[in-house]
Amino acid sequence: MRTRITELFGVEYPIIQGGMHFVGLAELTAAVANAGGLGFLTALTQPSPEALAAEIRRCREMTDKPFGVNVTFLPSVKPPDYPGYIQAIIDGGIKAVETAGNNPQKWMPLFKENGIKVIHKCTSVRHALKAEAIGCDAISVDGFECGGHPGEDDVPNFILLPRAAEELKIPFVASGGMADARSLVAAMALGAEGMNMGTRFLATKEAPVHENVKQAILKASELDTRLVMRPLRNTERVLNNPGVERLLAKEKELGANISFADIAPEVAGMYPRVMKDGDVDAGAWSCGMVAGLIHDIPSCQELIERIVRESEQLIHARLAGMVNRPVMA
Repeated sequence: MRTRITELFGVEYPIIQGGMHFVGLAELTAAVANAGGLGFLTALTQPSPEALAAEIRRCREMTDKPFGVNVTFLPSVKPPDYPGYIQAIIDGGIKAVETAGNNPQKWMPLFKENGIKVIHKCTSVRHALKAEAIGCDAISVDGFECGGHPGEDDVPNFILLPRAAEELKIPFVASGGMADARSLVAAMALGAEGMNMGTRFLATKEAPVHENVKQAILKASELDTRLVMRPLRNTERVLNNPGVERLLAKEKELGANISFADIAPEVAGMYPRVMKDGDVDAGAWSCGMVAGLIHDIPSCQELIERIVRESEQLIHARLAGMVNRPVMA
């Protein structure tokens, strides 16, 4: 399965496991890489650049295939040690970086000097064009369906992907609502050259999270996510639970007067509690609407092989059969 994405990153299949907080660890990233996809460690899950360097080494012990590192640039009064994390990436011989959050322009010369390919996550065409203009090599186009931060434009992938195809010259992958062969074939028909999956990879055997998290995703339907932090213009799609209901009640009560401090009990420090301890009802944690399409917990190898096999069946049997049917008079 050859696309500009597989050629750019040197992988077998255009299937990406994007960075996920307290999920993008060596176990999952290596499993995706060994199955022929492109996995990303999550830099900011690691408490320090030294810890990231150790995680890169640990991942290399599990795979000899290409993998990358996600770096999310957050607006903060006290930002993480970004120079240290990026140096750890360079020293670790990483050649693929997934950037998200703020504009990565400041770091692009350093990435380029070290032969690192950059795929930037964007929720709008205008942001994707800016990423292309500053030298990013590829885009992860995140539709409104995605878990995590879908932006504020609320454009779903059936519109966003073909719009990106109309405007972009660099390759892009579809993110948000991606779960299976149908997702991949549809995304490629709309102009993407691969797909990025988050929630689907969260529900795999190698995902290093509490079993409660995987079971919560299995039980969820496409109706069980909520949008939180909209009044703060920091919208996040999360799985509904009692903590999220409390958060939404505060938003309704306080309206435009709400501050992050008001919802901190349901947001701050949530990922260790959920992903490591399994307290899935404590508060807000990212989950896509695609949960409604997740019905099992396979290994990454099983999942990727199934997607590739069923994609070929869709293209060569179902779709080709439709095209080749005789025209009715």
